[in-house]
Order: sequence, then C-alpha cells, then structure tokens
Amino acid sequence: MKGLLKVLSPFAPDQSGAASVFYDMDCITVICDAGGCTGNICGFDEPRWFGDARPIFSAGLRDMDAILGRDDRLIDKLKLVSDKLEADFAAIIGTPVPAVIGTDMRALKRMAEKRCGLPVVTVDCTGTKLYDAGEDEAFMQLMEGFAGSQADAGKGEPAAERRLGVLGATPLNLSNIKADELIREKYKAEGYDRVMCYGMGDGLDSVRLASTVEKNIVIAPSGIRAAEYLKEKFGVPYELDYPVIAKTVAEKIGEIKDAKVLIIHQQVAANALRAKLEVQGNCVAVASFFGMKKELMNENDVQLETEEAYCRLVEECGFDYVICDPLLRRAVKKDSYGEWIDWTHFAVSGNLEEEICAL
Repeated sequence: MKGLLKVLSPFAPDQSGAASVFYDMDCITVICDAGGCTGNICGFDEPRWFGDARPIFSAGLRDMDAILGRDDRLIDKLKLVSDKLEADFAAIIGTPVPAVIGTDMRALKRMAEKRCGLPVVTVDCTGTKLYDAGEDEAFMQLMEGFAGSQADAGKGEPAAERRLGVLGATPLNLSNIKADELIREKYKAEGYDRVMCYGMGDGLDSVRLASTVEKNIVIAPSGIRAAEYLKEKFGVPYELDYPVIAKTVAEKIGEIKDAKVLIIHQQVAANALRAKLEVQGNCVAVASFFGMKKELMNENDVQLETEEAYCRLVEECGFDYVICDPLLRRAVKKDSYGEWIDWTHFAVSGNLEEEICAL
C-alpha cells in the first residue's frame, strides 16, 4: 500500500507545509478544519510556535458546517479576526474536511476578500499529501498573488542594492529555526546586499520585490515551481543549492572515500551533499519519501513510497554509509548495514538539528 508506515511516525502533511511558508509573514492563517489539524501544526509540525507564537486559527468546523458547506460561518469568523488584528493578508489552508466535501477554495477567496477587505490566498491542501506539496502550492500562491506588485525605482540602476531570493527555506526543510540567519550570512559574504528567504524571516514586502532579485536560490523541491514561474514571468534566473549542513555530517564528509553511500533527505539537499561526496570517488544514491523531480534524479536514485521499500533498499543494496534522520534506523531489522550518519530532517522525525554550518 502506497504511503504505508508500520514502524515509522507519520511525516508532516501538506497543510503543515503550507502553514510553514506563511508563518513568518504578517498573516492571519486559517486552517479549514475542526481543530485537530491546527493542533498538529502548532504542537508538532511548526517548531517556531513554541518560541514565537503567531496568529494561526482553526475554522472550528462542526459536523453540520462541514456537511452543509456553510462557508459563511468561516467568513464571519475571519471578519471578526481581521477587524482586531492588523495583517498584510489572510491565508486559508485546506485539510481533509474541505477536500471531502468539495469546498470551492477560489470562491472562498473571493467571498473573504469582499467581506474582510484584505488580500486572501487559499491553499487547496487535502491532508493526504506530504509537506512539500503544501509548501509548493503556498509558494506559488504567494508569487502569483504578490510578486511584482511593488514598484522598485532602483531596478536596473548601478546603485541599486544587490538582491537574492531564497525559495524553499522553512524549518521543515532546514531542520533548524535559525538556519535563515546562516544563509543570509553566507550569501551576503558573496556580495549580496539583501538576501530574502521567502517563508523564513521575511515578510510580504520581500515577496512583492521577488521580480527584482538578481537570481533565486532554490534549496528544496517545493521551491522549484515558484522559481520557474518567476523566471518565465519576470526573467529571474534560478539555481539549485543547499547552503547549510548538519555539523554531524560536515565532520564526516572528509572521511568518506571510495565508498557506496545512500543519502535519504529532501532531494535538493541530498543532491548538494552528493556533489561533495562524488568528488572523493564515492558512488552515491539519493532516496526520499518526499517529491523527487525526475530531471534531478540519477540512475540509482529511488523514490520511496513505502516503509517496506526503504527497508529493502537499506538491507539489500550493501551501502557502506547511510546518511539519514536517526528515526529511520528503527524501521530496519538490523543495525549492521554499513555506518550510519545522522542528518536530521524535521518533517520526518519532528526533531531539530542542534548545530549547522555552511556546506
């Protein structure tokens, strides 16, 4: 059965990924649920919540609200909140409830904007996909709705500040709530005046300026579609890179030579580490439970769809090193399949990486 997990914990779902993109923005986030999905986001899937709580609300759908599709109740609640809180926009994120009853999210957007006088984005999540799918759609809705909406008098002039955009930066991908600070330091050292990490540490003003950056750095598959949109509409080029790494991994890189290595993480991060390891004569395969772009896959790469497929890969392919979140070890019957190197992935285990450094 696709997606079946018998030993591992469930991975972060799509509504959690979408909420993560909006978290650091001046935004009213509404999870269209009965309360459970919002509890999961704030209690498990959003590490920033415990130190910096933001306005995330549950629609509080009751049985009859869901059955009858009473969207007016949701709009009334959003109106009450928007009258009391100042925000740049509101985001309404779907869950299994609106997915099952067929809620028209576009109509919900129009109704909410008319009633509240506030820009609204809707993300049509279903709860059946993983976090990267929710992030992907959230980044797209932001860029389609706001990129290029703010005039930039300095664009194209020699004196204008050098701007760099970073797409895919969320704690679910980076596994550290301060990683954006290290990313900014790294690229500012390369000569950029302003580094905008959309979804982590930057607000809607940075999204409005997304059409003016010199280029975008995409650090996760969830940012690729938005980067392609910005390239097509505004001519902004992009490249894939993962600028940070866990110190536990960085300390081991130099020791791995002429070995068979398996990396399990999100695809862009894993490919960046693979590039470092292949220089040292290693044969490296990448695998992920999350979305993998075919054009970024090598012949030996694997899209993992079940826990059983992961176990077979580790147990039967004879890797000298397995680099992955430590939680994944517990699904394997034995602990003797090469050397394990811990690389935490928050979306897998709900744990954060304590120390990171530039890759």
